[in-house]
Amino acid sequence: MSTPTITPQREATAEQQSDELADADRPWVTVVWNDPVNLMSYVTHVLMKVFGYPKDKATALMLDVHQKGKAVVSSGPRERMEGDTATLHGYGLWATIQHDS
Repeated sequence: MSTPTITPQREATAEQQSDELADADRPWVTVVWNDPVNLMSYVTHVLMKVFGYPKDKATALMLDVHQKGKAVVSSGPRERMEGDTATLHGYGLWATIQHDS
């Protein structure tokens, strides 16, 4: 008679911990969402000012926001993405953070 090396509860816990570790390794991103308030030129201006993006890159990101409904505008550690999101909120943009997918 052999005894199992791991119980089902422990196996599920081990898989869950592995998933959590994988999530912790994924970078965070700041996402700007389309809104009915801000002009496209204003969104471009804010992206240039906040992130130092050249006009071409800021315009491309703004067009993603306008046409696709959202754009990832920065990525990095959670704390920095929280700061970026707060800064964008200060400019009146709709922004959130999430794990990079």
